[in-house]
Amino acid sequence: MKIAVLVSGGVDSSVALKLLKDEGYDITAFYIKIWLENELNFLGDCPWNDDLSYVNKVCDKIGVPLEVISLQKEYCKEIVNYTISEVKAGRTPNPDILCNSKVKFGVFFNSIDTDYQKIATGHYAQIDFKNGKFNLVTSPDLIKDQTYFLAHLSQNQLSKALFPIGHLSKKEVRLLAHTFDLPNKNRKDSQGICFLGKIKFKEFIKHHLGIKIGDLIEFETGKKLSTHDGFWFYTIGQRQGLGLTGGPWYVVSKDIENNIVYISRNYHENDKLRNRFNITSFNWLNGNRPESKNLQVKIRHGETKYNCMIDFLEDNKALVILEKNDQGIAPGQFAVFYEDNICLGSGIITY
Repeated sequence: MKIAVLVSGGVDSSVALKLLKDEGYDITAFYIKIWLENELNFLGDCPWNDDLSYVNKVCDKIGVPLEVISLQKEYCKEIVNYTISEVKAGRTPNPDILCNSKVKFGVFFNSIDTDYQKIATGHYAQIDFKNGKFNLVTSPDLIKDQTYFLAHLSQNQLSKALFPIGHLSKKEVRLLAHTFDLPNKNRKDSQGICFLGKIKFKEFIKHHLGIKIGDLIEFETGKKLSTHDGFWFYTIGQRQGLGLTGGPWYVVSKDIENNIVYISRNYHENDKLRNRFNITSFNWLNGNRPESKNLQVKIRHGETKYNCMIDFLEDNKALVILEKNDQGIAPGQFAVFYEDNICLGSGIITY
């Protein structure tokens, strides 16, 4: 089998590469250039030089050919423009989810030789083929599980996906990196949004949308407490960066038209129900919506998964009611649904 292995310079993709090499597959490593060269002049340094340096060292160590492929224009069109558009509309985007469906398993796979049968990545997720369908299965490492980021794939994309470390824990992967004596065995895990690297998200947004002074208003009293630099710098449930004493203060809502951010110290009061939301734009991984109304849902990456009831409505919409409250439900977020350890798919929160 001929496999294209996406590598980032990190430990996870490097161990995945080594495992496939040892299993005797015909593999080629690919590094995708997505950094935004023009914007780096304004925003600072991107770690792509370090990444590519580690990629070269790992490929040399393992003895695997490497190709560097540029998808900067495609990435800007599919991911960066989406991110800016969502933030400008007052919503909370998740570019990493669309990066997988639109870029890694989308334009990338369509741009390489058709002889490649699979795309392998270092994601913590598993694939199970059952009853004629490819199922996305969670990793045994619940903290590192990345099925949330893969919930927008299609059935065809799942059929092409390969996750060599999906059955392992992060601790086991790090141990394998040391066993294989990989050049990046001690490299720290990367954090943050895929295309920004070390660039702070706020600086990225400021570069594109600028500053627009508005009011910070106490939700309960309507009293103006301070000003802010633009509603696009805030998301529902946020408590850091408000610059106020006497807190903790939380962002509870935003008036987009009037550039007002409403905040409260009583975000956890019982009268503020935060256990329901509407969703639309479904993507069911097996092509069909679930029969059961009682599911589990994640509204962000991490191990927190809520029991929920989903009530399908007209016009491809649904109401989701959580078993517990969540402080950070915001329009634009992806809600990802599960039935036990099977990831069923996703929808976008509309509130």
